[in-house]
Amino acid sequence: MTETMTRRERQREATYAEIVASSRALLRDGSDLSLRAVASRMGMTAPALYRYVASYQELVDLVAFEIDKAATDEFRAAAATQPDDDPMAQLICASVAFRRWALRDTPEFSVVFANPVAESACLRRPEIITAWTSGLYFHRLLLTLWEETHFDHPDLDDLDPVVAAALREPLFPVDVTQIPEGHLGLLWVFMKAWATLYGTVTLEVFGHMDPRVIESGALFASMLGDWLPRLGVDDADGRYRALLLAEIGRAG
Repeated sequence: MTETMTRRERQREATYAEIVASSRALLRDGSDLSLRAVASRMGMTAPALYRYVASYQELVDLVAFEIDKAATDEFRAAAATQPDDDPMAQLICASVAFRRWALRDTPEFSVVFANPVAESACLRRPEIITAWTSGLYFHRLLLTLWEETHFDHPDLDDLDPVVAAALREPLFPVDVTQIPEGHLGLLWVFMKAWATLYGTVTLEVFGHMDPRVIESGALFASMLGDWLPRLGVDDADGRYRALLLAEIGRAG
């Protein structure tokens, strides 16, 4: 797009922003997300909306991507409360912010991370998932931490050939140009770390465990605490565990 947008381009961008805002309002109200519901909220007909999003899938893709961008701003703000030279503290605060957002805005979390329609779209259009803002952000934090602690990671030759091939051409959000040559095995650690974080939070969000454990954050605290040595972090003085518990206990 040129630096100076035409009037038509500005109107189109404004309409996309209104589509996202209307969709998020529907989700906050507990309503189903649909083209007809979004069009009605915007005061336009469904056929008119089709000029901007041609299908339900396109609507989900657009809304999910914008929600993820907005949520990532929260994760960045949480991490920014810690010094730039302490990536582990930043990772803890960002991870707790991810959990806090998921528990607070469950419908939006569901659109971004627990929507099977959106998942199938990612298989057809890899750019949807490889550009995911939150994934790029968390993987950057992990890489910054590795640059400090040099935690262990496997060599590609030691991994299952299918996994090794996937890591050579990853279909998840990571900037491979930032990975030093010979260290693509880091991506396997990144993938497992994300799976653990996402899996734990998803179990909590959908209530698939004792509600007392969810309320206390005990499983989440144990999960993240167990990752400290795996990420090469020495927490002999308990500083990081104390920070983790304080962040979990802080009101969102």
